[in-house]
Amino acid sequence: MAYSKKPLVGIIMGSSSDSRIMQGAAEILDEYKIKHEDQIVSAHRTPARLAEYAKHAEKMGFKIIIAGAGGAAHLPGMIASHTTIPVIGVPILVYNDKHPKKSDTKFSAFGGLDSLLSITEMPSGSPVVAVGINKAGNAGIYAMKMLANEFPDLKNKLQQHKSNQHDSVVKESDQLKKQGLSKFTKNKFK
Repeated sequence: MAYSKKPLVGIIMGSSSDSRIMQGAAEILDEYKIKHEDQIVSAHRTPARLAEYAKHAEKMGFKIIIAGAGGAAHLPGMIASHTTIPVIGVPILVYNDKHPKKSDTKFSAFGGLDSLLSITEMPSGSPVVAVGINKAGNAGIYAMKMLANEFPDLKNKLQQHKSNQHDSVVKESDQLKKQGLSKFTKNKFK
C-alpha cells in the first residue's frame, strides 16, 4: 500500500525529551505499517526551521502532522499556521529530567493543562485538533482513522483493532469475575 512505501505522516516534537511520549504515536503507526518521518522542530529555538519543515511536509505529500509540545506548546499551532496539512497536537506534561540530580526532577506546576489549553484554544480560523495530555498513541490512531478515508484496508485494520479491544475487556472481566476483585488486582498489578 502507498502508506507503507512513503511517509504520509510527519511526527514532530519541540525537544528530544518529548520523544519518550511521542514514541507512542510512532508505535501505533509502525504496528500498522504506516510510514512516518520524525523530527525535532522547536517553535521557539528554531522558528526558521519550523517554516522550512512546513514546506518540506507539503513537498513530501504528508497527509497529517502530529506535533507534540509541552509548556506553552506553540509547536502544533505554529506549524498549522504555515501549512494546510491537518495537525494533531499532543500536549506533553513537562518535567525537568535534565537536572543533574534526578531526584530533583520537577513537574510542571500546571500538570500539562498549560499545553492542552495552548493547543486547543487556537484563534478562530486556525484549528488544531488535540488528544489528551501525553496521549501520543491516540494521535497515531486518529491519524490512522484519517488515512482510512483514503485507504480502505486501514478501515478493516481499525475495525479489527476495535474488536481486539472489545475481546480484551471481556476476557479481563471474565477473569475478574472468576478470581474476585482482591485476587485479580494482586495478579494484575504485581
